[in-house]
Amino acid sequence: MRYVAIPTPVVRALQAGGRDANGQLPERKIAEGAGNPCRHCLKMIPEGAGMLVLAHRPFPALQPYAETGPIFLCADPCKAGGGEALPEILASPDYIVRGYGPDDRIVYGTGEVAPTPLIPALAATLLADPRVAYVHVRSARNNCYQCRIDR
Repeated sequence: MRYVAIPTPVVRALQAGGRDANGQLPERKIAEGAGNPCRHCLKMIPEGAGMLVLAHRPFPALQPYAETGPIFLCADPCKAGGGEALPEILASPDYIVRGYGPDDRIVYGTGEVAPTPLIPALAATLLADPRVAYVHVRSARNNCYQCRIDR
């Protein structure tokens, strides 16, 4: 099981001024405080650093379950994060963890709000279900996409 960031080519296009999932230019802001998770390096954007605020759709095509929502990215190029360890950006007490099928649609009955330390075990259980192709981790308060978990 591994945590997966937004693909680097997608991020580099956005950092270079490409348009987001809504066809808009990313907003350029300065990170304030400690709650600005970059969905590429999977680390918190340091206070005072440049960041992008944009709409992201972590699905390959439009369809009814292809949720689009706000995310943050480092404004400057950063190295893709991910791997087997729980990413730094998962710093809140809990998250929505939900399974998706190979058709990129929610597998009903797989979503729940989980305490952060239990995410690895819950994701492993979901990924053992043959109906689940991958898992999303989303904000428990706002449903914002955080990262993907693959087998």
